[in-house]
Parts: sequence; structure tokens; C-alpha cells
Amino acid sequence: MKERVRCGARWAGTDAFALALAFALTLAFAVPCAHAQPPAAAQADSRVGTDASDLTDLEDLPPATLERDIHVFVVQKDGSVQEHDDSTMRANTTAGVDAVAQRYVWFNKDIETITALSAQTVDPDGTVHEVLPSAIRDVQEPRSAGAPTFEDGVLRTVIFPGVQPGSRVRLEWAKRRAKALQAGTFSYFAEPPGEPVELQRLVFDLPADLPLHVDARGYTVLAPVTANGRTRYAFEYRHGPYATLEPGAVARVNWGARLMVTTVPDYAAFAARYREAAADPTATDPSIAAFARALTAGLTDPREKAARIYDWMRLNIRYVALFLGETAAAPHHAVDILRVRYGDCKDHVALFTALLAAVGIRAEAALLNLGPVYTLPSVPGYGVEAIDHVIAWLPDLGLFADTSSGGVAFGYLPAGVMDRPALLVDDGVLVRTPATQPRERVARLEIDVGASGAAAYRYRVEDTGAGAEPERNTFRRATHQEAQQIALQRLRQTGLTGTARLSTSALDATSGPFAATVSGTLEHVVWPDGTTALPALSSFAGGIASQLDAWLAVPRRTQPWACVGGDFEELAQIVLPAFARVTDLPRDTSASALADGAQLDYASHYVFDPASRTVQITRRLSAQFGRQMCTPEQYAHMRDALVRMQRDTHAQIVVRAKGG
Repeated sequence: MKERVRCGARWAGTDAFALALAFALTLAFAVPCAHAQPPAAAQADSRVGTDASDLTDLEDLPPATLERDIHVFVVQKDGSVQEHDDSTMRANTTAGVDAVAQRYVWFNKDIETITALSAQTVDPDGTVHEVLPSAIRDVQEPRSAGAPTFEDGVLRTVIFPGVQPGSRVRLEWAKRRAKALQAGTFSYFAEPPGEPVELQRLVFDLPADLPLHVDARGYTVLAPVTANGRTRYAFEYRHGPYATLEPGAVARVNWGARLMVTTVPDYAAFAARYREAAADPTATDPSIAAFARALTAGLTDPREKAARIYDWMRLNIRYVALFLGETAAAPHHAVDILRVRYGDCKDHVALFTALLAAVGIRAEAALLNLGPVYTLPSVPGYGVEAIDHVIAWLPDLGLFADTSSGGVAFGYLPAGVMDRPALLVDDGVLVRTPATQPRERVARLEIDVGASGAAAYRYRVEDTGAGAEPERNTFRRATHQEAQQIALQRLRQTGLTGTARLSTSALDATSGPFAATVSGTLEHVVWPDGTTALPALSSFAGGIASQLDAWLAVPRRTQPWACVGGDFEELAQIVLPAFARVTDLPRDTSASALADGAQLDYASHYVFDPASRTVQITRRLSAQFGRQMCTPEQYAHMRDALVRMQRDTHAQIVVRAKGG
């Protein structure tokens, strides 16, 4: 299962990657990415068992430390499990107090019971404060989003009293799972926490004739011990403070430690178990067939039929964002999903494939990871950094589809499921989702500066390819007031002040290019009584300059980083007032880089027409990486060219008032 109690009883929390991805697609095109070799420098800081007293520099003191975590699983042949966890965390700083003073144990109330729980705060002087029952409460899993069929996830919340820097919080609990999420199987995924770890020991006690298959990277594997018909497998982990995750870097698990244990021997067997559990007798129900035929009435081309069904699914079946493996690893019945109009990822796939089959289009489930993780462990299982999502594969059309991502057009994928291994459930084989897809953006900016130094402007952006529907969907789901606020926010993010009025191309389209136009006024563009360094803008936030700034967020990279590319063209025209004369104009710039298959090409051109007092700026960037995760070595080879490009996008036009 996908365990969120990964270290002691800390809960991994919400899907921050999805929020970051949505923001990046909308503004800066900077999204997490794929395949690279583990960078040695990323693990250079590996002080083991560091004590707070050893860190004299407050800036180096980690907020919290996991002092001890002993987590034992007693597994039976039918997949039922008894867990016992005893963990102690130390708050080193005030920030650490916030990190440890409230902890969680997640459980599925339908099949799991917390049989014991105790907790204490231990003061720096050794005084013990028991956590009272009034400070332990159950909270509904927030991501159920009010959907009744997903209210089985519960957080037992423990609030520790009197926590201060130097305090330790100890949480001990026992949990019993009466029924396996997949009958007769057990799996567990562990990734170290972000805090230093003095000792973590994971113990798995299984029947001796039920072998445990293991992928342990960074964990010490202890020799199995067999006695009385059972075998105990144990794994230990220790690590000092971690190097900070660099801006734009992908998840640490891509190169860091991870542990996957499972009783399923291989991916083919894992696929077979999912396929059996997902078998749905209602998939051929007459109501499903009738609905699919009504949706596709008048269409004969299979791709058009699939697109029609896909668009209806993503716009009408609400996505409940529970990761695969948190609840029973089988979808609800297709007829029920169609009736209630919501579901998680496996429900989306179940209904989508049933509707497709009803009109003669083959499709199957594809299991993968949703997030900035680009490899799977060598053994199969559910987990926050392993398999936690499912999409559809349409073999006759040669494409993947994810109807749970409501803002992606048919034929494209959200970046969160691209360039990663996917397990085809019917075929039982691992394939890889596309690493790249077409993306183009064309921007046109017109600024007309008046006699007061203020200006009127008009800015039009047209997205084509993968970026079009996410942008259209942003405004489709926004109220009129929210849409105007988005336009004003993008103006401010460019460093400008003024007004913004937004208009867009048709929002009822579900594919094809999308254009948004913003117009209004700008304050203080050119000063009438002196010299002005006027930014040589060719776009607002979200353009070429934003993309380069995101890539160059750090001077040196030691970790794999996000590198989603595309083709971008920007043209700006700035009309200056009669009182202004141009004393300095940026020079044309060209730059390119080629590094291990990645290719960047950039060019800019500047023209000033004294007769019309007009400056024209043209910039073009083509970034073709061939993947979604680039290496530090690629960054090092490309950095000089990237800096030249960035310097040009931040160039200025020097304007002096006549007689000033």
C-alpha cells in the first residue's frame, strides 16, 4: 500500500507537486522532470547520527531530528498485518517545534484499527508530560473532498503539550489491518524523512514460506533470521543533515535512499492481481453502452469518438485525489461512478475504458507514479514514490490518456505522468510514457507611451500544443472577477503597475490553440524630467524571461532538475513620446548550447525607428531537451549560454527626456 506513515507517525501530507505543477504551467512553464544518473555531490553531506550539541552554528542546526524509529510489521499469509511503531523526534529549533508538535497516524477505518496509542513530551531536563486523551482525536482525511465513497481514510491526530527547542516527542502506536488491500499480498514503501535520522529500523516478520522481495537503496540490509516457521527481515537507515533540495530539482528519491518490500514477485504478477481486482461486471451494462453511443452520435472516426468521451469524462466526473493504494486497490463499479459523477484515478479509468469499449475502442489501465519520480523500484508495490496512480492506454490510437487531469486536452498528458515507466495491466509489461510533447507560445506586446510618461498597452498570448488547454481551463473554471485578478497578478509579477482588462478566445473549446489578451494602462513607464532605464520587455510573466530565470535559479546544480522545453516567440513594439530620445539600445544577441541530446537556440533583434520613435524587440527561444529530467552535467554545459540569454531578456533601453 502507499504508506504515508513513512517515518514514525509523520504524515507526508498533500500533493504539493500538483499545486506547484499547475502554477508552473500557468506562469513559467517550469515543471518537474526526468531521467538522470544519481549525482554524487547531492549526497556529499552524509554526517551520520549528528547530535544537536555537535552543531554550533545555528544556521546549520536542522529544525528537527528523528532520534529513533522502530517500526515492526507482522504479516500473515492472507495479507493481514499487525504494525507496531515506536518513534522519538527531537525539536532542535523553534521551526522544529512546529514540525514535531503535532503528528498523525493514517488508517483506513474500513479495514484497519488502531489498537494502542500513547504519546509523551519529554522536556530538555527529562520531565515527562503525557498526552491526554483530549489531545488525541480523529480527523477525516481532507482529500476525500466530501465524497461519501471515499470517507474511509482517517487521521488520528496527536497534539503534544509543552514542546520547546530541545524537547523530544515520543509516539508509540499499534495498528491492525484485518484485510489486505490486495488479497494475499503485502507491500510497503519507505523513503527517509527530510530530517536527520539517528536510527530507523524497519522489521518485517513473515511466514517462512512467503518470501519478501526487496529493493533497498541507501538502507542497510540485515541478514534475515528464520525461526519457528517465520522469517524476520530487517533494514536500518542512518543519515545526518541533508543537502537542501535545489530550486527546480526533482524529488530526492530519484537519487536518494528508498526501500520497497513486497510479497509479489514481479510486475507481471502485480499487473495480474490488479486486473483481477478491477474486473467489473457492470462494464458491459446496457446503460453504459447507451450512454457511450449517445455521446459519440454522428462520429465515425475512432479518435474523434475517444476524444469526445475523454472530454466528457474530464469535465463531468469530479476527481477525488486519493492516491492509488491508500484504499482498496479496485475501482468502484462503472455504473455507480456514472451515477454519482465522481471518483479517484482508478474509477476514472474504469468508467473511461468501459465507455470506450462500448463504442469499439480498446483501452487498458496503466499503473505509474504521479509526481517528480522517474524510475520505479525493481520490485512492484504501491507507494508515495512508487506506484500511486493509474491512467489509460489506448493501443489502437497509440496514446495514453488521463481523464483525472481536467485541464489537459485529448492526445496530451499532464507533465506529472510523462517520461516515466508505466505498467500495462492487461499486457503485464513495463513501457514508458512520452518524454516530450509539442508546446508553443507566441506573445505580442504593444506599449504606447504618452506625453505624461504613462502608457496604454495591449498584450496577446497564444498557446498551441500542450500548453493551450491548461491555460484555457484556468479561465474556464474562473469567475469573471477571478479571471481579471489573474490578469492583474501577471502584470504585477512582471514588475509593472497599472490596470488590466482580460479577454480570451472561446472557452467552450476543448482542443486547439488558446489566446488571451490583456489591455490597460501602465504607470510611470518613461519619466518626462530625466533619464529612464526602460525594461526591454517582450512579454509579461510566463514568457521567455520567466523560463530562463527558473532554470537559472541556482548558480550550480548538483541534483537532477526540471527541464520541460518548447518553442517560444515574442515580439514587442514600444512607441516613445515626443519628449524622449533613445541613448542606448541593447545589441542583438544569439546563443546556443548542445549537451547530451539537449539543444537550446536563442536569438534577439532590436530596431529603433527615430521617425516614429518606435522600438521593436524580437526574441525567439527553442528548448528541446528530449526528456523531463536533466542532469547537473547538462546544466553545467548549458549554463554560460543560459546566462547570455537571461542577460538579454533583462536588457534595458535608456531613454532621456529632451533638454533633461
